[in-house]
Amino acid sequence: MKRFKIAPQSVEVSAVAYGAWRLDQDPAGASVAAVRAKIDACLESGITTFDHAAVYGDYTCEGLFGKALKEAPELREQMEIVTKCGIIVPGATYPGAWIEHYDASPESIEQSVDRSLRELQTEFIDVLLIHRPDWLTNAEETASGLRKVIDSGKVGSVGVSNYSVHQFALLHHFLGDAPATNQVEIHLLHMDAIYDGALDQCQALGVHPMAWSPLAGGRLFSSDAEDAVRTREALARLGAEYDATPDQMALAWVAALPCQPQLVIGTNQIERIRAAAESHKIKLDRQHWYALWAAAQGQNVP
Repeated sequence: MKRFKIAPQSVEVSAVAYGAWRLDQDPAGASVAAVRAKIDACLESGITTFDHAAVYGDYTCEGLFGKALKEAPELREQMEIVTKCGIIVPGATYPGAWIEHYDASPESIEQSVDRSLRELQTEFIDVLLIHRPDWLTNAEETASGLRKVIDSGKVGSVGVSNYSVHQFALLHHFLGDAPATNQVEIHLLHMDAIYDGALDQCQALGVHPMAWSPLAGGRLFSSDAEDAVRTREALARLGAEYDATPDQMALAWVAALPCQPQLVIGTNQIERIRAAAESHKIKLDRQHWYALWAAAQGQNVP
């Protein structure tokens, strides 16, 4: 599988990452053995980047993954771990919280990093992301908190998730170096990042964005909405020319963007992990890319 540095001063990653946000929802059960099977399938397929967030699974998914690493610590050297912080949900993890909110203050960042290290059973996080923009924390304070966890040796590099162009630029100003990535929603049914400058900004800075939900969270293949129906019919029709599944074609469509996003897949099915890993071999013809765009939009380009 293709590999690249996610940013000039950051770690090398696989072109496809495994997203752990559904790790606790495996129909077969969220056992250590089931988690290990998915880790093995990823590594065997060339997927070495694992994308987490403290809040996933109501703060349980990091722990599930960590139990698998505890049983086989040698796996840690074969992977890159990305995790996110800053979303606070009321419950046992944050007993003082009574409403969902964001917190990207230095204290919250450090607390979340320490918890993630314990849950993941690791001494080091390769890339830490601020999960959502916190509108009440000064960007300079957030940058200070991020630099602190880097300087402590707990984190390799830092980035953001779901940031606008202006929010990214503001944090960049106070960090000095550009954030290592911006993890944003990109798929055939949601193209905002193509139009709002987020992907252009990453390309200008030599940063690879991370594309979350590149299959629209499954809506591409389950929704009866007109845009989803049109798009999956086009994916199936064109997929026959590439000997590829509709899933693989949808992933290849995102991967073709010139900013070279890292695709974050999320599935509990081993075969879908392996199939997604094969999608990086597909090189879409320019007209086929635009044909899929047109199917999703319901019109040809202006």
